[in-house]
Amino acid sequence: MMISAGKYRGMRRMADAGGRYKMTAVDQRPPIKNPIKAKRGTAEAPWEDVAGFKEMLIEELQSESSALLLDPHFAYPRGVTRLDARPGMILTLEDSIFTETPGGRLSAEIDDWSVEKIKRAGGDAVKVLTWYRPDADAAVCRAQQDFTQRIGEACRRYDIPFVFELLVYPLARDTEQTSDYVEMQTKHPEFVLESVRTFADPRFGVDLFKLESPIPAAAIPDPDSADAARTQAWFDRLGEAAGRPWVMLSAGAGMQEFKRVLVHAYRAGASGYLAGRAIWLEPFQQFPDWDGIRAGLRARSLPYMRELNALTDGAARPWHTHPCFGAAGAHVEPADASFRHVYPGFGDQS
Repeated sequence: MMISAGKYRGMRRMADAGGRYKMTAVDQRPPIKNPIKAKRGTAEAPWEDVAGFKEMLIEELQSESSALLLDPHFAYPRGVTRLDARPGMILTLEDSIFTETPGGRLSAEIDDWSVEKIKRAGGDAVKVLTWYRPDADAAVCRAQQDFTQRIGEACRRYDIPFVFELLVYPLARDTEQTSDYVEMQTKHPEFVLESVRTFADPRFGVDLFKLESPIPAAAIPDPDSADAARTQAWFDRLGEAAGRPWVMLSAGAGMQEFKRVLVHAYRAGASGYLAGRAIWLEPFQQFPDWDGIRAGLRARSLPYMRELNALTDGAARPWHTHPCFGAAGAHVEPADASFRHVYPGFGDQS
């Protein structure tokens, strides 16, 4: 698999010096807005509260992050000046408000926001979450595929990495129902795998998968136990289905649960993590005690990140060595004086 110059640079910017991803998600909207709204007793979460928490996350957690994932509503406008030059910056494109239909969920972009604006704002990558169920209505599946393909094409046009996230969600016929951004406890592992296989098709232009565990995190056994082999087989299949660099998301998993997820994922070839609530949820529960939140981030979140990062250093696959890039690893071509002649500008691409 070839990689373009802009995508290569963006993929490197998101990673640490060794090519491993230790990325912190600060783009969440409902998981932050809803608790604040409840604590404040207001119809909507005050902008200053949401933005202030995200600013604090950037200030406190960036030292252990190879990149941070921001949103354009709160985190970027309030926190970009707090972000140091070294961590990579990923910006999200999908709206947190999705449409529920009888046949399944439909995703949409944030209004007045685009791949072009992310590129112009200095983003190193574009992140998109697409809700997907392979057994949803055929028209819904097509719409979700079209949505993803359109963004992938824009990322290709502006030569910026496409970080693509998939989450299985409940259909109307399922017993378990939730509209929260958490993993289904009754999800079928094969649904996770089939979704990844679908979007691994080159037409979608995915550069880095952000994937959920095929097994609910709470059900994952100790990776060194006698029961771990069956779970590991699912992760191995997940890595095979991705066919390119991939990282794990936490989807609301607890701290120890997420560590078990990462052990299995790294054994299957994952290149790191892109996680939020597993890192900062415990301190956030002290809202509106801002001093208590900051103290909790320092006492609990940062040491936890150091644990994750040590695990990542020792076991994750550097992204540029993924087999999809061949024996030479990820590199830019042509590596000679003809580069400037053949590298296309925005107007040169369809």
